[in-house]
Amino acid sequence: MCKTIRLRFVGVSEIVGTDDLALMLLADEQCERQISIVCSRDMAIQLDMRVNKLPITRRMLPEVLYGILSRQEDLRFHILINDISDGQYDSMLVNSKTQEMMPIRISDAVLLSLAGDVPIFIDEKLMAHQSVVYREPTGEMKIPLPINTMSLEMIEQAIERAVKEENYEQAALLSEERKRRMSGLGN
Repeated sequence: MCKTIRLRFVGVSEIVGTDDLALMLLADEQCERQISIVCSRDMAIQLDMRVNKLPITRRMLPEVLYGILSRQEDLRFHILINDISDGQYDSMLVNSKTQEMMPIRISDAVLLSLAGDVPIFIDEKLMAHQSVVYREPTGEMKIPLPINTMSLEMIEQAIERAVKEENYEQAALLSEERKRRMSGLGN
């Protein structure tokens, strides 16, 4: 069994230059390291609703379903982020008693964590590789996003932006990642 680190949801931040994407921020319990996860703007709105504890959320699907599940005495869950593939974190909803794992989209896993107070863990080696030093979220903060968590579409946009800004070193790095993914070489 792999060693894991417990994460906590820190917040959600807009990505400058896009209207439809946002970043979820998760930090270790000591707030020393953090990871960022791309999500849709719609998911960011859902997360904000939970953070702000809007009463309507008590009747929304994640809370209702988790409420039903949590009444089952032998059902306890946690979330495990255990890999990256195709620019997305791989996450599992884990039955804490049986260790049975069910794949779940990472943004849905974070939403479930907020809706049902489900703990999130990440593989220790993955956290060491993907995380950056924790910084308290601020309004104008630039957040580092590991290249291997960017979708191909985001990589394409970043290449265009880097070339436009004459940042050829960054454009070359992004082009290498695009080439690696398109050749099917995996992670």
